[in-house]
Amino acid sequence: MKKFQEAKSLIESLEADADKFYNKANSAAGTRVRKGMQDLKNLAQAIRLEVQNTKNTEATKAKK
Repeated sequence: MKKFQEAKSLIESLEADADKFYNKANSAAGTRVRKGMQDLKNLAQAIRLEVQNTKNTEATKAKK
């Protein structure tokens, strides 16, 4: 759940830069948004792996 909270915080932290990029045409803010989205992608992948590992571990325990 910790990584999920990190993802939510990351999105919230990007909101101001997204507003600057889309509504005020600030290209530097766009760069920050792109970097943040890459970080979000990596974090999402880590969450996916964590969920899958937990699911597999629980399934293995249930079979025993």
